[in-house]
Amino acid sequence: MYQHPTAISSGEASRAAYAAVRRPIGEARGLPNDAYTSDSHWVAERNRLFARTWTCVGFAGDLPEGAWAEPVRLLGMPLLVLQDAGGSICVFHNVCSHRGQRLVAEAGPVKGALRCPYHSWTYDLHGRLRGTPHIGGTGVHELSGFDCAAHGLKPIRTELWMDMIFVNVSGDAPPFAEHVAPLTERWRRFWGDECNRYRRVGQGDGLDLSINANWKLAVENYCESYHLPWVHPGLNTYSRLEDHYNITVADRFAGQGTRVYQLPDIAGRLPQLEVWPDKERRTAEYIAMYPNVLLGIHIDHFFAMRLDPVAPGHTGESLRVYFLDDGGEDGAADAARQVLMDSWRTVFSEDIGVVEGMQAGRWSPGFDGGLFSPVMDEANHHFHLWVAGSMSS
Repeated sequence: MYQHPTAISSGEASRAAYAAVRRPIGEARGLPNDAYTSDSHWVAERNRLFARTWTCVGFAGDLPEGAWAEPVRLLGMPLLVLQDAGGSICVFHNVCSHRGQRLVAEAGPVKGALRCPYHSWTYDLHGRLRGTPHIGGTGVHELSGFDCAAHGLKPIRTELWMDMIFVNVSGDAPPFAEHVAPLTERWRRFWGDECNRYRRVGQGDGLDLSINANWKLAVENYCESYHLPWVHPGLNTYSRLEDHYNITVADRFAGQGTRVYQLPDIAGRLPQLEVWPDKERRTAEYIAMYPNVLLGIHIDHFFAMRLDPVAPGHTGESLRVYFLDDGGEDGAADAARQVLMDSWRTVFSEDIGVVEGMQAGRWSPGFDGGLFSPVMDEANHHFHLWVAGSMSS
């Protein structure tokens, strides 16, 4: 499956196909089928979409306390999330500097050093090479001219935001604060300077799903509300299609919002942000942060879903939900959180069938990228423009 990053197969989307995406929305075509089914396109996305920007590789709140090593993969690329005893997190390429052996195969606590299973070279939790047994021959553990400081694990730019661990593999993306600024400025009217009040509560604050579809289809489905009446009939009773609006922010965020979100049976039972504008207290927004994070902001909770592209037709979804940091221990709040979590589990589970159905459709020669409604698909077209532009550059 894995090809050289520059190897582009004859089946990959052509320049003409990308040009068709860039037409005005009423005339544009969607990304071609190969963008969802091709191994070579998937590998190229790793290098042109994911590596060049800030990509989420996990959640800090998922890591237990203490020194911990968590291997992850980014479109096949082996990475290693390391947390030291003080809770500081950094990310490295998960390969030993000696012969390229994968350093850590399974997540777990770290006692002492990280030891390569091949030749037993050791590294500390900051990636520094600490031991090179027998490098100069049997019983000779040092070598003249060999500088351990120059051969530690290869670090990756890492930033934490709202519990999410972001990396920039290429190392040359703008600073993360600059990258996320258009979104945080948009949401400042909702949470002011209080976004740090959201926190994880208990073990029932997440959902992990596996879907047989390309990661882009999960983004596209999330960005539009067009499908609500047919796919989410329950949600559509209290957050109707006609109450939604499109959102595009800068060149890397898009989604949709609702003016009337209010889950029945929990209204007023969870702590709410006091700074939220009075006229928008039932407003909620759902925005994709390209390439692989889906965010939802509400007056009483926040959620983030990380998409993990496992293969061209297989994606992992990890949802984590955050609540405000006060009033969280009484029974009424516990019951309300349970109702809310059950609701989101239902909504995201309902999406699986249609997203997998779109993936199945991408194998049809009778489909050539599809169309966009100028009214309903503005956010989706925005996402296609980002993919086409990034893949062409």
